[in-house]
Amino acid sequence: MSGVEIKKVKDVDDGMRLNRWFLKYYPGLSLGRFQKLLRTKQIKVDGKKAEASLKLAAGQEIRVPPLENESKPVERQGVSAKDAAYIQSMVIYKDENIIALNKPSGLAVQGGTNTTRHVDGMLEALCFGAPEKPKLVHRIDKDTSGILVLARNRKTADLLTKAFREHNLQKTYLALVAGCPKQQNGEIKAALEKVGEKSVISKEGKPAVTEFEVLDNAGDKFALVAAAPLTGRTHQIRAHMEYIGCPIVGDDKYFGAARQKFASISDKLHLHAYKIDLSDLYQKKMIITAPLPDYFKADLAAIGLSFREF
Repeated sequence: MSGVEIKKVKDVDDGMRLNRWFLKYYPGLSLGRFQKLLRTKQIKVDGKKAEASLKLAAGQEIRVPPLENESKPVERQGVSAKDAAYIQSMVIYKDENIIALNKPSGLAVQGGTNTTRHVDGMLEALCFGAPEKPKLVHRIDKDTSGILVLARNRKTADLLTKAFREHNLQKTYLALVAGCPKQQNGEIKAALEKVGEKSVISKEGKPAVTEFEVLDNAGDKFALVAAAPLTGRTHQIRAHMEYIGCPIVGDDKYFGAARQKFASISDKLHLHAYKIDLSDLYQKKMIITAPLPDYFKADLAAIGLSFREF
């Protein structure tokens, strides 16, 4: 048939799903049209009918039917010089497999309602000579600052996605809380259920466990806490700290209706993704830490708390 093309899968696309391959090289092709082409066997891989979820291997041949105007790429404005400099200033670690960012509070990881500026929309500025932009493999809340790990190739993306999904990577957060936990350290075990935009303690919820340690405290008024989530529920640390009577300073979702605002402290969520251990992935000691934001450090000093890196 005139216009039919045979495309060979590149090494960089090894392991990519067929639907994502078409999204990458034919971004103007609608989902409905793509599914119809699959059903009618106009798209084939190595001469055989294929499913959208098929994982491709380098060297395989993809039959691409005539797509007319649908094959034209969607025009993209790219990343402005200002945004490129902004996202690049967040890089705290980079090698051939990953990039680690120290994301500021207030910047969303992905777009949504009324959210036009986000990490996902600036990833093209983080290619650094690689053939593809890095890939998101996990998320942190918009108002949480700290480490966000990106994968620079398909193999690493698959490994990290699986590791984050199965909670095999040790992550440590720092939280400034109102009040002070009764114990110096311990575990918070309380099942969580997503209700609207919040996670609430519920017997019908999913199991959730958070380890914590008090690093410093100002009597029973404030405490700096290191928290390590052993499960990955939505807003887990925020909900668990509220549960033990020590909500995170600046948390407008979990401080209750009578949320306090402290004159000497910035009106921001004081939760920071401080450290991640990637040693299992690298088969050697590999721990990345993200410095605290300036406002967080200033607020600790203002209330007489100290923090030493660990």
